Formats: sequence, structure tokens, C-alpha cells
Amino acid sequence: MSDETTWLTPAAHTKLSEEYEELTTAGRRHIEERIAEARSHGDLRENADYDAAKNEQGMMEARIRQLKHLLENAEVREAVDTGKVEVGSIVTVTNGELTLEVLLATNENRVSGVQTAAPDGPLGSALLGAAVGDQVTYEAPGGTFTYTVESIRPFEG
Repeated sequence: MSDETTWLTPAAHTKLSEEYEELTTAGRRHIEERIAEARSHGDLRENADYDAAKNEQGMMEARIRQLKHLLENAEVREAVDTGKVEVGSIVTVTNGELTLEVLLATNENRVSGVQTAAPDGPLGSALLGAAVGDQVTYEAPGGTFTYTVESIRPFEG
């Protein structure tokens, strides 16, 4: 995967594709209707409805561009079990006091009940390539943290 490539599960890819389709069709029609309605209220310089609709349009178009980029640069595949922590692994780590279960993937792959650690984030980059029993240490805004890898399994979503 290159720096531009984002790993996506098939389920995450489908969800993002559906969101893109919805925003580029019904979403755009809805915004056009809101802008037309707001224009009918008169002077655009002092029209809060028009300003709100244009702001919403700008945010929606930014999300469309983001989704398009993600989908065009996605590596869609199931996670595999290699015995090492890879993008798509669910990793259980402990420091003796706290046990965490994290999915090593971008937020687009997040699922309810599982914490996500970005591969380029402090914890994610420390975990990449680790095996069961390895200790990983990373720096974060809250200090320096050390965890032991307890288990690794591929994400099945």
C-alpha cells in the first residue's frame, strides 16, 4: 500500500460507495431545492437561509471529494492472518493494568465496540509488524506507553 492507499474492508467500501452515491444524487438535489427556496426569499446579502444552505452545500461537496478520493485510492480486501500485526488486524494489548482491543485500520473501517488505531498514529505505527509476546512502546501526547501484544487476529467484518 502506498501512502495514498487506504485499506478498506469490503463492507466499509460498500458503505462509503453508498454514501457517495446518495450525496451525489439525492443530496445534491436536496441542496439545490434549499438554495432555490432561500433565493425566493429576496435579498441574498441578508438571507440567513441562503447562507446556511450554501454552507451546507460546501460541506457536502467537501465530503463528496473526500469520499471520491478514498474510493479511488482504496485497497479493498479481507484481512489475512500472517502472525504479525498488519493493517486489518485486531490486536489485544495489555500493560498489566489496562487491556485494549484495537482494530489497526483507518476510521473508515470502524465498527461498533472496537477501538480503531490508525496505522500512521502513535499506537498503530508501534504495533505494525509486532508478533504475540512483543512489547511495543510509543510516545503520545499523554506520555510514553508500553504494551505487550497478547493476541492478533484478522478483522472479519
